[in-house]
Amino acid sequence: MPSADVPPGKLSRLSRATVAAGVLAAGLMAVLPACAEAPQPLNENSSETGNLRNLPSLHPLVQRVMPAVVNISVTQKVSADTGGESTGTPDTPFGPEGTPFDELLRRFFEQQMPPGTRRAPPRQLGERVALGSGFIIDPSGYIVTNNHVVGGADNNHVVGAADKVTVLFQDDTKHPAKVIGTDEKTDLALVKIDTDRPLPYVKFGDSDKAEVGDWIVAVGNPFGLGGTVTAGIISARGRDIHSGPYDDFLQLDAPINRGNSGGPTFNTAGEVIGINTAIFSPSGGSVGIGFAIPSNLARDVITQLREHGKVTRGWLGVQVQQVTPELARGLGVKGEPHGALVSDVTHGSPADKAGIKQGDLIERFDGHDITRLRDLPILVAETPVGKTVDVTLLRQGAEKTVPVTLGELPKQQQMASAEAPDQAGPDQSEPLGLQLSNLTPTVRRELHLKGSTTGVVVRDVAPGSAAEAVGLQPGDVIESVNQEPVKRADDAVEKLQKAIQQKNVLLLINRGGQDQYVALSMDQNQG
Repeated sequence: MPSADVPPGKLSRLSRATVAAGVLAAGLMAVLPACAEAPQPLNENSSETGNLRNLPSLHPLVQRVMPAVVNISVTQKVSADTGGESTGTPDTPFGPEGTPFDELLRRFFEQQMPPGTRRAPPRQLGERVALGSGFIIDPSGYIVTNNHVVGGADNNHVVGAADKVTVLFQDDTKHPAKVIGTDEKTDLALVKIDTDRPLPYVKFGDSDKAEVGDWIVAVGNPFGLGGTVTAGIISARGRDIHSGPYDDFLQLDAPINRGNSGGPTFNTAGEVIGINTAIFSPSGGSVGIGFAIPSNLARDVITQLREHGKVTRGWLGVQVQQVTPELARGLGVKGEPHGALVSDVTHGSPADKAGIKQGDLIERFDGHDITRLRDLPILVAETPVGKTVDVTLLRQGAEKTVPVTLGELPKQQQMASAEAPDQAGPDQSEPLGLQLSNLTPTVRRELHLKGSTTGVVVRDVAPGSAAEAVGLQPGDVIESVNQEPVKRADDAVEKLQKAIQQKNVLLLINRGGQDQYVALSMDQNQG
């Protein structure tokens, strides 16, 4: 009986061909060995392809969280000399201009379109529109995004003023929004829309439990294309990209691009463990190196923005530096280098009142070990103002614990200064290859130093010397040798010669108004 889908003539020809093929196959089978098996299609189920077929789909997770991810459009007023368009020139959020990050690390928001892509014309002269991402954390309409996405709008900024913030949902509905608060130091912002119905939302997860190699899903609005999902793994933790004092980024290999800023990174449980913020890219597009703010860092900031519209942070009042192996030997540290070395203490600060001194090594803060330099600023910032914590110090080889009541981090820290007497004197030379002279009021003014700065001035550094090897340079002011203050050149020479006999020389220097420690190991630098 002919098939209803195939004309009889074609079926007839197909049948004859099939019969002929069968006869031919029978002949061939007679020639082939009895043990041979008929070949199988390459895409037939097998043990190899079966493993691939068993890979879990991310569709259920995406379907669950996608409604809570939104696009954010910001219309900004620009000066008339820009012609109403963005110049497309990125600034340098990762450090001062001239660093390697200037061209490699880009905020997504600062360039709205790919290089060479034609920009849409502005709505009117003096305006430009840029896009980012965000996610709803509360059914009443609170939305998390990046500070640089909303353009640093003022707190309680109401739509209709100079800048307009609009939230676009997955169903293309638009809602005006106001900025509840922003935090430049962590690049976070909280906006809100008014709604007459509960909105879909997502919850923060525990980013401390996220491990390198864990699967993650990133959702956002790359290049203004709309809701886009990419997947990858956590490539690294605790990345410092020099974008701010509290850098502790998760590094991701999920493709993210400009416009993903402010969007969420989910774990496989559908919890937000990061806020996509930056990429490392020579071209401006994704090369598989992205950075997300950990949820545990963001959670407290967002809570404060929601409750107060701003963020207050604990303040200790110290300037600290990394402990190198050379510094560790000079400080008498046992084991691997760790802690945060106090290079300066702000007068009248909580640290000053608690008796913390220059040269102390902070090893533990409020029960947390300080293994990396940036551990301390993050821990201090997260501590409530007014809380008293125990700080464990290593001072001249002896460990001690002092209680400190934290203050509130001021916007601009000012240090008291008082003119100290100086005496002129002849230059002095010593075996490290340094030529030293006393610090006079004239030299202090030339070096733009505070009046309270004391020490001796490095006039010259001999080529190939131990001093040159560690980076000492003319204009540096040596304030102490092995934690003993020096005020005259001859006194410094005497202390240096004594330190050289001990093989380890620990210098506190002032360079350009900033204190830092420098260590010389004579065993390594001789010869």
